[in-house]
Amino acid sequence: MPPLLPPAGPRRTLALAQLSNSVGDGAYYVTSALYFTHVVGLSPGRIGLGLTAAWAVGSVVGVPLGRVADRRGPRGTAVLLALGTGAAVASFLFVRDFLPFLTAACLYATAQSGLAAARQALLAGLVAKEERTGALAHLQSTLNAGLAVGAALGGLALSTGTRRAYLAVFAVDALSFLLCALVLLRLPAVAPVPAARDAKLEVLRDRPYAVVTLLNTVLLLRMPLLSLGLPLWITERTDAPEWLVSALFLLNTGAVVLFQVPTARSVTGLDTATRAIRRSGALMVLTCATFALSAGAPPWGAIAALVGGSVLLVAAEMLQSAGSWQLGFDLAPVGRVGEYQGFFGTGVTVARTLGPLVLTALLMGMGAAGWFLLGTLFLLASCALGPAARWAAGTRREPTSAFPSAQAV
Repeated sequence: MPPLLPPAGPRRTLALAQLSNSVGDGAYYVTSALYFTHVVGLSPGRIGLGLTAAWAVGSVVGVPLGRVADRRGPRGTAVLLALGTGAAVASFLFVRDFLPFLTAACLYATAQSGLAAARQALLAGLVAKEERTGALAHLQSTLNAGLAVGAALGGLALSTGTRRAYLAVFAVDALSFLLCALVLLRLPAVAPVPAARDAKLEVLRDRPYAVVTLLNTVLLLRMPLLSLGLPLWITERTDAPEWLVSALFLLNTGAVVLFQVPTARSVTGLDTATRAIRRSGALMVLTCATFALSAGAPPWGAIAALVGGSVLLVAAEMLQSAGSWQLGFDLAPVGRVGEYQGFFGTGVTVARTLGPLVLTALLMGMGAAGWFLLGTLFLLASCALGPAARWAAGTRREPTSAFPSAQAV
């Protein structure tokens, strides 16, 4: 079993910061929907509308906030945004109507998106280029461990069901971001990059990088698969027991904690990154086909298909994650990592926003045929990422890892 935390130094401190707020986030994720409905008194429709609008705002603001991290220094920016995220979570404790909820949600999504970009810029400044994907694998493993612990704490609040228990969860999440800020302060400062004469956001004019980001966003549609697509499929289209939803979530989380770091070791440059993503796309085809077999099968057959598909899914997830981390960093120009990571990170927001619509239309609307269409979509996007990454690498003035023949002259 690989160690949860990386060796002592900046990589371990970054992982501890990740762990500190992921515990609070895990508790928040499993209780927020019921808190907003039972305590705040909002309808599910208004909650969905507010969160969609908030993450749309966050995806737009994440890019300029990433630019601020480049220009003002990523450590100070990350600390301020961690404190801002904690303040936004704390403000939910006092929300009792839709407009205050929408305002708090927009602040939360904005601070979270900016924090993610600033953290990536901080990692780029503190960790050697050849070690970044491994460091991100440790962060992902730590994130999943923290989310699992937090989800267990949130489960206690759900079992209690009282207003005080829900408020305690949100207070813990707010404090977890305060702790995250304090841990980040232990890191060495990274020198800001002087502003260029052209103050425009370069990433918005970088078409090759935009194509890479778009294709990666398609692959990220797997994210709501575990939290929404599979639960709906299991309860509506199979005879498998409902408790399997929780078991599959634990299977996924545990596998990432144990195997994400070893999986990422094979990704060392753009060529190995695109190869890992192609393998991920092939596995996603098998994943979707296996899930499709669970419809109409007896309970034991449905359970076997769903467990087998989930094993394939987590293997594909770990390969895609490692490959996309390498692409996102290696194709970002020196001095603009925060700006570019802010843009690359919008793929997560878009996938979380549009994913539920796509998955429900395909899986609930088309059944087994929807699974095969989804698998085909993953395969096509994964195969297209190789040529797109070569195109992007060929436009870079700085050397990128691998693809030597594609370097700009």
